[in-house]
Amino acid sequence: MKKSLREIAELIGGEVVGNGSIEIEGVAGIEEAGKGEITFISDKKHLFLLETTQASAVIVSCEIKKARVPLIRVENPYFGFSQVTRILVPYQKPTEGIHPSAIISEGVDLGKGVSIGARSVIEEKAKIGDNTIIYPLVYLGKGSRIGRDCIIYPQVMIREGVEIGDRVIIHSGTVVGSDGFGYIPHEGKQYKVPQIGKVVIENDVEIGANVTIDRATLGKTWIKKGVKIDNLVQIAHNVVIGEDSIIVAQVGISGSTEIGKGVTLAGQAGLAGHIRIGDKAIVGAQAGVTKSVPPNTIVSGYPARPHTQAKRIEASILRLPELHKLVRELKKRLEELEKKR
Repeated sequence: MKKSLREIAELIGGEVVGNGSIEIEGVAGIEEAGKGEITFISDKKHLFLLETTQASAVIVSCEIKKARVPLIRVENPYFGFSQVTRILVPYQKPTEGIHPSAIISEGVDLGKGVSIGARSVIEEKAKIGDNTIIYPLVYLGKGSRIGRDCIIYPQVMIREGVEIGDRVIIHSGTVVGSDGFGYIPHEGKQYKVPQIGKVVIENDVEIGANVTIDRATLGKTWIKKGVKIDNLVQIAHNVVIGEDSIIVAQVGISGSTEIGKGVTLAGQAGLAGHIRIGDKAIVGAQAGVTKSVPPNTIVSGYPARPHTQAKRIEASILRLPELHKLVRELKKRLEELEKKR
């Protein structure tokens, strides 16, 4: 697909600086882009690349007034570039319809324009909304519901009774609705607690590859609208994740923890159960959170504490070899002084 720079600017609400009639047919990173391709710069420290890029045009912030190449000036260059990518490299939707090898049980409710790939299994009383795409080798359990315009990639397993909203994307290898980890010790043995709750995923959620979301023991595990979950995340039973939160790779969230709105959990953070993370809080990478975190705060370290305090502790740890050497020298001098008494 080709579009003029002026057409692209109109579509993303930007201002052209330079030749608006040049044609753009592709996107690339600023160091790889060539003729006919558009790129972007969102960080000031990369502005020097405007002098060397071979791209035909660059999307920049409104602070940039001119350059040796044509520009599109927008408030958020990265967001603008993502919009251009959608325009020039549209999603390749698979062929609409149901593959002959798919297994569709009785009582399944299929909306208009649904695609179901080879060897997928849809159990009885499941419901799939309009224009949803089910790729090959997907399992959808009894009584589960998926909304409109969703994309379920290959080898996703959605267990019985799971409820999924509209425009949800689930990547390969993810399991939604597996049993929560619940056992009762009795007379020296572990007895399984029945996990009879469900999982509810609201609209506009994206879930990465190999994520596990456990069903509730009772009630629901609840992923609210706009949440984005990276690969290899574990979400235990009865967890609630608030709207528009970001859960980065390898995070583990223990049971019955509540995550507020707009929270960021950075990579490999681990959260204890039955705590609350307040709205817009940020939990740093590899933090171990053992108690609730107030809204609008940043914590890091193990155990997690206010980020400024954690940085001071880390700085002190880095000085331990030097301090240890100093203590040994002081101890030696003290011993020498005592011998002279």
